Amino acid sequence: MAESKSRLLYILKYLWQNTDAEHYATTADILAFLKGNGISCDRKTIPGDIAKLCDIGIDIEEERSRENRYSLSSHLFTLPELKLLIDAVESSKFITVKKSAELIEKLSQMTSIHQAAELKSNLYVSERVKPLNEQIYYLVDNINTAINRGKQISFRYFHYDQHRKEVPNNDGKRYFFSPYCLVWNEDHYYAIGYSEKHRKLGTFRVDRMKEVEILSADAAAKPADFNLPEFTRRVFDMYDGETKKVMLVCKNDLMNYIVDRFGDEVDTVPGDCGHFRAVAEVSVSQTFFAWVFQFNGDIRITAPEEVVLQYGEMLKNALQT
Repeated sequence: MAESKSRLLYILKYLWQNTDAEHYATTADILAFLKGNGISCDRKTIPGDIAKLCDIGIDIEEERSRENRYSLSSHLFTLPELKLLIDAVESSKFITVKKSAELIEKLSQMTSIHQAAELKSNLYVSERVKPLNEQIYYLVDNINTAINRGKQISFRYFHYDQHRKEVPNNDGKRYFFSPYCLVWNEDHYYAIGYSEKHRKLGTFRVDRMKEVEILSADAAAKPADFNLPEFTRRVFDMYDGETKKVMLVCKNDLMNYIVDRFGDEVDTVPGDCGHFRAVAEVSVSQTFFAWVFQFNGDIRITAPEEVVLQYGEMLKNALQT
C-alpha cells in the first residue's frame, strides 16, 4: 500500500515536470522514471494509477495508441500568466536582484521543463534600479503579522544624505506605530497607520524601515471615518501636504489626465472653447506643483490665491537655483 501511494506521487511529479498541453509522456517514460526512483511495476498498472489521479481532480489527458501517452494538460498557472508574474517580479524596484532571481526560478517550476525553458528564453533582464535591502521580505511579514494580530510595532527609520549614506531619522530613536494596512504604490510598499510621534495617521516606506518589532501593546483603534482609497489617493497622488480645494484651468485635450489623477467623479465644467475648469481637493506640496508644471502651462492653478502664490514662489526659486 505504501509503495502504491509513493508510485502515484512519483507519477504525478513526472507528469508535472515533463508534460504540458504540447508535450506527452509515454508509458515507457513513466516506467523508466519509476525504476530510476526504485519503484518497479507492470505497465498495465499505469492506466489504473492515472485513473486514480484523475478521480481526485488532476487534469490528465490520455491519448490511447499502441503505447498510451499522457500529459498534465493544465498546471496551476498558464504560460501567459507566468510570463506576467515573472515580468512583474523582474521589473519591481521593491524586490532585490537576488530575491528576483529566486522568485523567478520558483515561478518557473510551476510549469513543465519545456515551458520553463520558453519562459527563460523570452526573459529580458533590463538595468532597472533594484534595492539592496534583503530584509524587506521579513519587514513586510512582521508588519503584516502585526496588522493581523492588532498589535503595535516599533522600528527605526532612515533617509540618505548627499553622500548616499544612511542617516537615522528621529535622532535614531524608535518610532511607535499602529499599522492598519500595507499599500503598494509606485513600486514601493508603504505601511499606513497611526504614528505616536506625529499624533496622526501617517505613512512609512517599508524599505526605509529597520529593526521592525511586534509589540505586546494593542494597536490604536482605526478612525471610524478612515477611508483607505481616499487616503491613498490624497497622500500618494499628491503627497502629504495641507489639503485644499484648488481650481485648475485645463486645455480640453487634457481631460484624461484630470480623470486619471482625481477620479471620474472630479468636478469639471466647460470654460471657453479651448478649456475646461476642474475643482479638486489636493494635498498642496511640491509634488502637486511638479505634476502641474509638467503640462507646460496647459494646466494652470487659478484658485485659491495662496496656492497660486505658492506655485509662483516655487517657480521663482527653481529659476534662481
